[in-house]
Amino acid sequence: MRIPFVAMTAVALVSASAVWAQNTTADAAPVIDVHMHAMDDASWATPVCPNQSRFEASDPKNGPEAPFGWSKEECSPKLYPAPKGQYMKMVLAEMERLNVRGVVFGKPDDVKKWQAAAPARVIPGTAFGRVADSDPARELKMLEVAFGKDGFKVMGEIGLQYEGISPSDMRVDQYFALAEKMDIPVAIHMGTGGSGRANVAMPSYRGSAGNPLLLEDLLARHPRLRVQVMHAGYPMIDNMLTLLQANSHVYVDLAGLIWSYPRKDVNRYIERLVDGGFGDRIMYGTDQLAWPGLMAYSIGLIQNADYLSAEQKRDILYNNAARFLRLDGVK
Repeated sequence: MRIPFVAMTAVALVSASAVWAQNTTADAAPVIDVHMHAMDDASWATPVCPNQSRFEASDPKNGPEAPFGWSKEECSPKLYPAPKGQYMKMVLAEMERLNVRGVVFGKPDDVKKWQAAAPARVIPGTAFGRVADSDPARELKMLEVAFGKDGFKVMGEIGLQYEGISPSDMRVDQYFALAEKMDIPVAIHMGTGGSGRANVAMPSYRGSAGNPLLLEDLLARHPRLRVQVMHAGYPMIDNMLTLLQANSHVYVDLAGLIWSYPRKDVNRYIERLVDGGFGDRIMYGTDQLAWPGLMAYSIGLIQNADYLSAEQKRDILYNNAARFLRLDGVK
């Protein structure tokens, strides 16, 4: 997810997850967050309420339009951004408290700072930059060093949808060919984005470029490539299920959508994935951006899901990601 927003929801939802978080200790069962960002201070961030219940229309004749479309319902407690200079420290403290390992994406130097601060908690990831103004030779060299000498583990976040580019576009095939050759999984943004106002804030974004079925040609060209569909292709559940049915190397993460869309629909989407037979390919993630409390909140949403068995919750929170990432000591 690439754009700041303010999200609101009902008091009961946030309170339920807050209770879970307060009762969690660092010796809890391990969790893997497959979608975090090596952020620094986020000057744009404001207090937020997750799982807002609706998106609102806007009218261009009424003056400047907000870059997000969430309504402004209240909740208690809210999630608050970290104080200046404290974000990484606070997120890493939460990871320690909640027993979380996380795949942290960003520029190599930024990710290395996180890894140096918590080597046992951080799994490093990076990706090539924008296609429109990139130098492919330079990007390939950077990736070869990152995934070779520097030991990075995942190629992501790959945000082609924000440029309106299909993941099967041949302009980016060389990067995926490198990932297949080096046996590195790729994490591709697909589905969510725009916060209800892509037309206002992100003119190059295309919802259609997040269609999970656009991955088919890429997967056919690179049959050994492991793919993490970020945001689980939300809200295109039928196409997501179709892709999963056809491709056993494809997993999904729940990051972003788990807290930035209406809770009822989020749960319905996760339940469809499980009921479709893909409970072993769903991975927990936050899309951690600015709010340290986001991790405990979103873990709580999975822990409190009455449609998931205890085994399914452990698969989503840990087992599936450990298998996908080929971590040592997979449980």
